Amino acid sequence: MNVFAFLESDVRTYSRKFPAVFTTASGCWLRDEQGKHFLDFFSGAGALNYGHNNPHLKQRLIEYIAADGVTHSLDMATTAKREFIERFNALILEPRNLRYKVQFTGPTGTNAVEAALKLARKFTGRQTVVHFMNSFHGMSMGSLAVSGSVSKRATAGISLHSTLPMFFDGDLGPGTDTIEYFSAFLDNSENGVGVPAAVIVETVQAEGGVKVASSQWLRRLEEVTRRHGILLIVDLPRPLRFWHMLLQSQTLVPMLKWWSPMSISMR
Repeated sequence: MNVFAFLESDVRTYSRKFPAVFTTASGCWLRDEQGKHFLDFFSGAGALNYGHNNPHLKQRLIEYIAADGVTHSLDMATTAKREFIERFNALILEPRNLRYKVQFTGPTGTNAVEAALKLARKFTGRQTVVHFMNSFHGMSMGSLAVSGSVSKRATAGISLHSTLPMFFDGDLGPGTDTIEYFSAFLDNSENGVGVPAAVIVETVQAEGGVKVASSQWLRRLEEVTRRHGILLIVDLPRPLRFWHMLLQSQTLVPMLKWWSPMSISMR
């Protein structure tokens, strides 16, 4: 590990917690230089939905590169992008009679968050974005502003404005309805911030301790935001049954944060 300590930046997180140098990966297994196998529950922070080097995906990728397929095109039109959009529309949007557009952002989750925040503010003309305590949405400036971690927010080096924290599902105990609290806040015209531009929520707070929002809580959150004309930004979405519920919203900015290519869909 000496080369990493001496030549790589100190801005490292996960490698400090995994004192091994990995060589190969397949499915749910990692293998280090000593030949030791590790069952990978980390899975790229949840990005590897199909495991490491899934044989079906790997074969198609090899075929695409061998055929000199375009690997970097910025936002130019390519046959690969056309096929992806057509397939996404046929499998996800058309069966639900949805008229969404797809925006291709950058290669990281925080790019998707930043794009969603900018879209929400531009569309509504408002600035404040509500986020939830213990949330984490990324390390760029806008994403830090809607994250709950004090230590991570401090890395911005400046004050972070135009955001408002609220209680997540279960934060106040099983006997307290946090959606009622949020709804009462919005119903009060003298709440001090007016109507927010958007609410950003993780369906599962990973960095916040693997806290799972219930289906009922998410539905009621969507209803409250729709009633007040607030856009709902969904980060780290659950399986498609949640998309079927959430995509019905007229005020939704869903983020396919872990899909490849990563995209944001919006009406």
